Amino acid sequence: MNIERAPEPTTTDPAGRDARKVRVAVVFGGRSGEHSVSCATAAGVLRAIDRDAYDVVPVGITRDGQWVLAPDDPSLLEGGRAEITADGAQVLVPFGAAPAPLVVAEPGQVPHELGAVDVVLPLLHGPYGEDGTIQGLLEMAGTRYVGSGVLASAAAMDKHYMKVILAGQLLPIGPYTVITPRMWRTDKAAALDAVASLGLPVFVKPARAGSSLGITRVERPEDIEAAVLEAQRHDPKVVVEGAINGREIECAVLEGHGDDAPRTSVPGEIVLDAPAAGFYDYETKYLDTAPLTMAIPADLPEEVVARVQELAGQAFEALGCEGLARVDFFYTDHGDVVINEVNTMPGFTPYSMYPALWEATGLPYPDLIDELVSLALERSAGLR
Repeated sequence: MNIERAPEPTTTDPAGRDARKVRVAVVFGGRSGEHSVSCATAAGVLRAIDRDAYDVVPVGITRDGQWVLAPDDPSLLEGGRAEITADGAQVLVPFGAAPAPLVVAEPGQVPHELGAVDVVLPLLHGPYGEDGTIQGLLEMAGTRYVGSGVLASAAAMDKHYMKVILAGQLLPIGPYTVITPRMWRTDKAAALDAVASLGLPVFVKPARAGSSLGITRVERPEDIEAAVLEAQRHDPKVVVEGAINGREIECAVLEGHGDDAPRTSVPGEIVLDAPAAGFYDYETKYLDTAPLTMAIPADLPEEVVARVQELAGQAFEALGCEGLARVDFFYTDHGDVVINEVNTMPGFTPYSMYPALWEATGLPYPDLIDELVSLALERSAGLR
């Protein structure tokens, strides 16, 4: 597949004078359980971003929500266990209809301007980042940013409403039920009956968490309640999905320029070499990747590849996504393609599935970062 790239970043203005670099604030860390995953993602971007084209401002968010200037050192963010602390100068974001300079506040000193940024690259996963919250903040600040807006981010983060929207567009999804905190408190029996109707095994998930945090595969009825309580440690609302026998296929989507349709990558497949691992959990994704291989491109018939790419683009547009998304599927034993999830800020290290899919499609990692910044600069903040 041929990939159209955006024009190279401009280094001179129309009058022929040297123009300043595009200023990009790379924001990472955050308040969710995926804090360290976000740091690993930022490490990959900080290493690969073109420093000749971009002036990079690394901004970390601590687990309690403080924004601080972070060291521009990817080695401090790698390994899957990095932590942003409040040691750096605090960063304040002014609000208004147009971008205003970021302000830095250090203890015992007068706050001073850090300068305006052209675009924010919010490399945040999970609640308080990928769920529309930081997108809303940036909209209020009148600042362009990479990725989907408020509604698409929030809907894709909530597995319940993501399924409602996809089903409303007649896109194929699997069987599921939702357990709200009120239902669990007032009518636990009805909640358990709804789960029983799905059969076994089932996957019990926090509705609004990512990176497989809090997910349990349940094969016995007596284990369902404990699995719900485990999911509720991450989110009061729980989604329970019926198991689908099939291969796990993923497809990367990149927004088109202007009025062009979304672009889709070759599909890839997650292969667990150790079936005893049960499923693609947090440990396997980020800490112990030995049982895991990524088959790119996936060994699929041509008509299935076309179906996966078609559904990936349709899911992207159904949710109103912008910038990027990774759409995850099951390819069943009966030849059906079923959408599992849509991730609006997928893992983005150089070794993550999303960049690897684009690399195999002909778009290397540094060029992919260029594309995302370019797409963000093409659109304004606010209604569009």
